[in-house]
Amino acid sequence: MIAAEVPADEWSNVLIDVRGEGVRRLLWALPVVWYAVCPDRPLLLVMVRDPDGKQSDDFVFSTNLAMSPEMVASACAGRWSIEDSFRNVKQLLGGQDPQSWKDKGPERAAALSLWTYSAVWLWYVACHGAQAPWQPRPWYTAKRTPSFADALAALRRGLWAGRIFDASDPRSQLAKFPNALIDALGEAA
Repeated sequence: MIAAEVPADEWSNVLIDVRGEGVRRLLWALPVVWYAVCPDRPLLLVMVRDPDGKQSDDFVFSTNLAMSPEMVASACAGRWSIEDSFRNVKQLLGGQDPQSWKDKGPERAAALSLWTYSAVWLWYVACHGAQAPWQPRPWYTAKRTPSFADALAALRRGLWAGRIFDASDPRSQLAKFPNALIDALGEAA
């Protein structure tokens, strides 16, 4: 049975916790056996639907059949920020490919990547707070909160501007260095 075939009266209209905010969702749950993944015991399948239809349906599985569907949906929503952090550490800081493979090197490289991620966010919050230092994009006019890529670009812009302008005489040609180039350097990896 797919989500479109579930009768409307079988969905539960509940309030779930999505990263600290109560959000209204429709839930439908069923114990299933997924032979390819976990053939020895049943899993709890929870389908999560946005009643307004703005977001696509989510399909969430749990090995704990005693958990309520609301708890499964909330736990999955709370996990998203963790998964996003891991993705950013791997893709934007290079944490997926450490250059050391001996002894505790990979563990230390992973810890350093996660520490750097935290340090960038701490710097960003301390220096920019609620300001929006990211460059406006015509395709994303509704953006209200920064991403880690925005925080990293802001840090790079600050470092490049400091390197170029602090060492130069204000009357030199470097003082006329275009801000567009600083912004481009900040966005570059």
